[in-house]
Amino acid sequence: MSANRLPWYRRIAEAVRRIFAVSSKRYLCDTCKWDYGNACSRPERPNALTCPDYKKK
Repeated sequence: MSANRLPWYRRIAEAVRRIFAVSSKRYLCDTCKWDYGNACSRPERPNALTCPDYKKK
């Protein structure tokens, strides 16, 4: 689903999550299940603050 098609409450939740991630400098890659070897080829790695492929370990 694209960002514009998300319900209003999900868009707000995503915006709050992004703001919190940027303000606390918590990188998603540190807790992502794809953070090993060549499993992730995103250019943001290893300092991603947002990622559509993020899955918690």
